[in-house]
Amino acid sequence: MQELNPSGQNRDRLKESVAGLLVIHSAPNALRPHIEWGLQSILGTWLTLQWRDQPCAPGTYRTTVEFRDVRGSAAKIASALRGWHYLRFEVREESELGGEFYRSTPELGIHRASIDGLGNIVLTEHQITEALAKGFDDLSIRDAIDEILGNQWERELAPFREVEIDQIIQLRAI
Repeated sequence: MQELNPSGQNRDRLKESVAGLLVIHSAPNALRPHIEWGLQSILGTWLTLQWRDQPCAPGTYRTTVEFRDVRGSAAKIASALRGWHYLRFEVREESELGGEFYRSTPELGIHRASIDGLGNIVLTEHQITEALAKGFDDLSIRDAIDEILGNQWERELAPFREVEIDQIIQLRAI
């Protein structure tokens, strides 16, 4: 039996550089240094995060980190952060070939979605088949697709995103 090894070009594709964005919407003060240490370990570089108050959850803080790393970094970050129950965060990695998008809240847990090169959530044939198998009525199919798209996470994180948008608008008004 012949062993298949990826050619140099294909092997480099597996190590493709991706652009990433991590938004921590709310984190308790006590976790901030642990989050920074964890991110430094995963990304392999020193970083100091700029934390700001989170008015939607008093006593918590928010931050944003842009990164460039190899494919799979978002999964590593999401896996590390989901261990801390009190965090609300989103992390995505993108390239021309698409990427991954993770969202997490204390109440809902973590949600993963594949995204295309434009950032749209992509549903696979398997996911659609599974949604159709859950029921034959309109409502059950809608609920299943709603779950695949992560709309519960969208609704829960929307007020936290709006804080950032409101601050950008205020800065532009000055």
